[in-house]
Amino acid sequence: MLVNAKKILLYAKKENFAVPATNFIDLDTARSYVTVAQQRGLPLILAYAQSHNKLISLEEAALIGKFLAKKNDVPIVLHLDHGEDTDFIFQAIDLGFTSVMIDASSAPFQENIATTKKVVDYAHQYDVTVEAELGHVDSNDFSESPTVTDSIYTEVEDVLEFVDKTNVDSLAISIGTAHGIYKGTPQIHFDRLEEIDRMTKVPLVLHGGSSSGDTNLNRCATHGISKVNIFSDFIHEAFSVIHKKEPEDYLELKTLVNQTMEEVLNHYYDVFETKSIK
Repeated sequence: MLVNAKKILLYAKKENFAVPATNFIDLDTARSYVTVAQQRGLPLILAYAQSHNKLISLEEAALIGKFLAKKNDVPIVLHLDHGEDTDFIFQAIDLGFTSVMIDASSAPFQENIATTKKVVDYAHQYDVTVEAELGHVDSNDFSESPTVTDSIYTEVEDVLEFVDKTNVDSLAISIGTAHGIYKGTPQIHFDRLEEIDRMTKVPLVLHGGSSSGDTNLNRCATHGISKVNIFSDFIHEAFSVIHKKEPEDYLELKTLVNQTMEEVLNHYYDVFETKSIK
């Protein structure tokens, strides 16, 4: 069923687990994710990043996401990830996305507030939930974030002002992760995470979950993070299995890749201790 993110993330925050947000780039990736969610009876945030609009258009993503969500009876959020400009975000809302992210994290603090509030004011008219980013999660590649950048950690004292002035529904914070595949395991600032979690009722989001380490991600999911973005691990594992198994034709390749992506999501559902929504 197609829903927005509010009830799911508030319940995840209350019960100390996280919901995976999985970026899809075609019908196969989206269908693989939703298949696992339906089999396990668990919520899913089916995410489409604006930076992938050369692989799949916004209109195509809306059609795929809405079709798969309405076909199944588990809660599915159709989410726009890393919306870079308000026109694109508003178009996503008009096309039926039920959740959107405005990423103005690289802008000055007050500009981030103003841009986020503009999106919130529009989205809430249509019962669409809004995620914003405070601080800035860096990027090792162009997998989800549109540019390669360095991290700026979230300042604890900024959180309450940002949430109060924007009325945002969820907040992505920067505590040591990065988009893409790491060389080594990142150092997560758990003290900062737990301090931010204590001071706000808004569900918190972790970007750059891929290859962050199962122990790190489990601790995040059970100590304040309600949504974890995963993408690079799906692509990396799919590419690796192609080289390992050497499929003989395209149809065998597609089957192998889809099965691998299902296995990755099953793994992260366990790591995040995701629960069904009551």
